[in-house]
Amino acid sequence: MTALKQYERIEATGLWRPAPDEQRREVVVSIGEATLTISDFNDRALTHWSLAALERRNPGEYPAVYNPDGDPGETLELAETETTMIAAIDRLQRAIETARPHPGRIRWISVGVVVAVVLAVLTLWLPGAMRRHVVSVVPDIKRQDIGRSVLGRIERVTGRTCGNEETDQVLAKLAQRTGVRRLVVVPGGLAASLYLPGGIVVLNHTLIEDFEDSSVVAGFILAERSRALARDPMDELLYRAGPMASFRLLTTGGLTPEILDSYAERVLAEPRPDVPDEDLLAIFSQAAIPSSPYAYARDITGESVLGLIEADPMTGRTLEPVLADRDWVRLQGICGS
Repeated sequence: MTALKQYERIEATGLWRPAPDEQRREVVVSIGEATLTISDFNDRALTHWSLAALERRNPGEYPAVYNPDGDPGETLELAETETTMIAAIDRLQRAIETARPHPGRIRWISVGVVVAVVLAVLTLWLPGAMRRHVVSVVPDIKRQDIGRSVLGRIERVTGRTCGNEETDQVLAKLAQRTGVRRLVVVPGGLAASLYLPGGIVVLNHTLIEDFEDSSVVAGFILAERSRALARDPMDELLYRAGPMASFRLLTTGGLTPEILDSYAERVLAEPRPDVPDEDLLAIFSQAAIPSSPYAYARDITGESVLGLIEADPMTGRTLEPVLADRDWVRLQGICGS
């Protein structure tokens, strides 16, 4: 042992008593690698004590009294003057204790690791797993109900949705053409378009009234479809609202007004996420709608949307208009402008 080197020649005298009914006798005490040797003055070993199993009865008091672990009847007394030997015994016992295995410590470390893993699961994996489960089991009728509730809150900022019986029919045709369940148009307060839970796409009236080509508004609708395919709007709502919203929806079938208000405020204020060109082009191709009109509506110079222009899947093809001219004219006055 490294700790032994400076003590390997230390000897001391002490008083040893082999049993309670025997007289104490003066002995020579020396230190071995892991033992304390008690000898007579003829250098004859009387006994060996394991340092690891050595107990001091009176820490801090003198004479220092030691006994083997489990045998308090056999004792060794070292006088206060034998400070070097006493210090050597203490240090070697600490070294032995440090070197030996500590099952209890390992057990506590193991318990700590398990607790840390469980907490990580509860805080990192479980909320996402629960949210994904809730999104997968929410019925369409409940999604539509939540979407209508969010729309009602959005109307506080954008104004009430525009339309009449005729324009509603045209919007239904446009929804069918672009593959969404429902389209609504608002007079302001919305940058361009927004996809709500339940398949509701909200459009700013300028997408209709400021362009002559119905392919433009169709492009914005398809872009929202692509965003919804990348991330379900219901999943986005529950993610923003936190784990308790998922638990509430799963257990009660509803969301609080505060959750819906907060979501409506945030989606109106934040820019819509970008969609990779390849995803957009795939959905334009599927719908047989050109991507160039949508691209130029986003950037009249075409510089930032060059991929959507150069790779337009409908280039060179003869296409039917997204809406008949008569329907498009009716739709352009939807908000009375």
